[in-house]
Amino acid sequence: MPLYEFFCANCRKKFSVLCRISERDAKNACQLCGSENTRRLVSRFKTVRNEEQLMESLADPSALSGIDENDPKSMAAWAKKMAREMGENMDDEIDAMAEEEFAGGGDGADSQMPGAGDDQP
Repeated sequence: MPLYEFFCANCRKKFSVLCRISERDAKNACQLCGSENTRRLVSRFKTVRNEEQLMESLADPSALSGIDENDPKSMAAWAKKMAREMGENMDDEIDAMAEEEFAGGGDGADSQMPGAGDDQP
């Protein structure tokens, strides 16, 4: 059975449904908020890559072009892309971290690591 993506107009989130082709046009309630104000999306297809191919694509220097390391939004967009490449959807978590950094609440990634800022060995 194919996997179809849907968009919820109420909570503005995407969700996936595993259903038969004959059932793909039926209304599917949002899995997050329960609303039936949803529509089926045209899904992107994904090619299957082995781990070596995946790591090569992540190491490609062109993946870093256009990134401003001083701009939280630019870094968030890059982090989302990398997470998706690894098969994870961390959009909400990345957005929250970027908003915190943009608002001046974050001290940078190093400050969140244990022992960061310690001058002692």
